[in-house]
Amino acid sequence: MTATPAGPTGFTSDELMEVNAARALADATTCFVGIGLPSTAANLARTTVNPGLVLIYESGTIGSKPTRLPLSIGDGELADTADAVIPVPEVFNYWLQGGRIDVGFLGAAQVDRYANINTTIVDRGPDRPEGRLPGAGGAPEIASNCGKVLMVLRHSTRNFVRRLDFVTTLGHGSGPGDRKKLGMPGAGPVAVITDLGVLRPDPATAELVLTELHPGVTVEQVRAATGWELTVADTVGTTQPPTPDELAALRALKAAEKPGAAGEPATTRKPAATGDPGAAGKPGKETR
Repeated sequence: MTATPAGPTGFTSDELMEVNAARALADATTCFVGIGLPSTAANLARTTVNPGLVLIYESGTIGSKPTRLPLSIGDGELADTADAVIPVPEVFNYWLQGGRIDVGFLGAAQVDRYANINTTIVDRGPDRPEGRLPGAGGAPEIASNCGKVLMVLRHSTRNFVRRLDFVTTLGHGSGPGDRKKLGMPGAGPVAVITDLGVLRPDPATAELVLTELHPGVTVEQVRAATGWELTVADTVGTTQPPTPDELAALRALKAAEKPGAAGEPATTRKPAATGDPGAAGKPGKETR
């Protein structure tokens, strides 16, 4: 699903998704951030519901406070605004594997009913070459070791599939107990926030269940956009629309990333480094 233009409500479906994703970080202390939608949500959270949130990017930046949305994990803005820049092995070995990060925020190209993620390969149909995606990056370790995982992506049958074309990052495997059996210390995915609503794993089955709808969205719409027979909670809540302050903060973040914004000529902006997986939508990050 593509973003809908702002209509009578005054906000788009993407903005509704991004604001609700940011609100999900209201109580977090530290967040391991992916590029794309997760980064938008995390930076919005830092400017709205959680000013003290410590953003960590896998390039080794801790406490980044970017003034615009970073183009990749290698964006210099992350290091320029960080409290500390440490070696990448320290990010993973000490901070992530040491259980020192509350929340991992991931995107995906495909998600299945157990919140497993594909960011590697997609089947493009008979007689067509497979579609290559950015790959795993740090997503498997993020999903394994963070205290919990939030996911954000647009909702369609292309993204929410019955069977992944490739399992890049384990969510809840094939059901309850798989994470424990594999020695994964984190709780795994606890919410998948989309442009239609919010899905959460059932405590008993670990299967994603529709628990909240965005204003104006129906259960039938969500089911039609899901590639499996989606379970719906007995009571489905409705998310709150963005406030004027949240919309203003989100639009300011996005405006700042546009070429020419903040006095920076478009021709002087550096492209993301060649070979940086984050440049194409780092896994664990939204595939753009």
